[in-house]
Amino acid sequence: MTLDRARTTSLQRSYRYLRIAIASTVVVILVAIAVTIPLVGVLPSISHYYYTPARSLFVGALIAASVCFFALSGRGAERALLDVAALLAPLIAIVPTVISPGSIAGIEASCYGACVPAGYAADVDVGIQTYLIIGFMILILTAVLILTGEVERAGGTLSLAIGVAVLVVVGLGWWLWRAAFLQWAHYVVAICFFGIIAAVAVINGFFPTRSRKPTRWLTIAYGTIAIALALDVVALPVFGSLRFGHVYGVFIGEVLALVLFLAFWVLQSIQFWDAVDPEALGIAKPRPRVSPTSPREVHRG
Repeated sequence: MTLDRARTTSLQRSYRYLRIAIASTVVVILVAIAVTIPLVGVLPSISHYYYTPARSLFVGALIAASVCFFALSGRGAERALLDVAALLAPLIAIVPTVISPGSIAGIEASCYGACVPAGYAADVDVGIQTYLIIGFMILILTAVLILTGEVERAGGTLSLAIGVAVLVVVGLGWWLWRAAFLQWAHYVVAICFFGIIAAVAVINGFFPTRSRKPTRWLTIAYGTIAIALALDVVALPVFGSLRFGHVYGVFIGEVLALVLFLAFWVLQSIQFWDAVDPEALGIAKPRPRVSPTSPREVHRG
């Protein structure tokens, strides 16, 4: 009995810490930017801080979030969405946003309009190659686990197919249309990423499984986050033309997106803080096996 309780407590803590870790990645990014602002000022967007001393923390936080997404993927549609989010998060870190000449002190962008500075192109190349190699290694491992029955076949196959599609698109885009890839990849991936999180919020608020049904106030909160995040993502292109004093509209929009992302995972932590039943965590309970010599079979005989 004590052993079962210890195992349950360990599972409970693991899921608690994973959700807290995801929320903490946002805190790390926001704090790193706040500390960097006195050094470089308020830049046009959060993504611009890739080119500042905050870069290591920005990249590390996104990679850490990706790992947590894989661990928390769960079941059904939410699983597929979080698996895709796990694939997209590293790309936001690996491929920087384009910048205009003179937009960041000390960074030379010798191009017309906006681009990824030539000095960072090699970093992107190494990052994409590593991403593709590790990604395909993960997909091979996933396929093996599906074939051996260690992963649910239907959900695992869907995630595997989506993963292959994402890696193929990234690989071909980087290889065949490198200039366009560098110009648009960061922006497109970031929009898709926050759109996916909005969809996950909708699922949790309005289409939960019976064992994961939230309270009324959580349903309202999830719905509000989903709507606000969707509107924020759609409005980001408009923010590019706005400026409030020394603060850019895109910067405000991205901060809002991160705060909503943080709020969602805080609510997830609250909802499942005391969850100890694996089914409540999105994990199917294994059916007990009945051996031929069990009391039930003896009784039937």
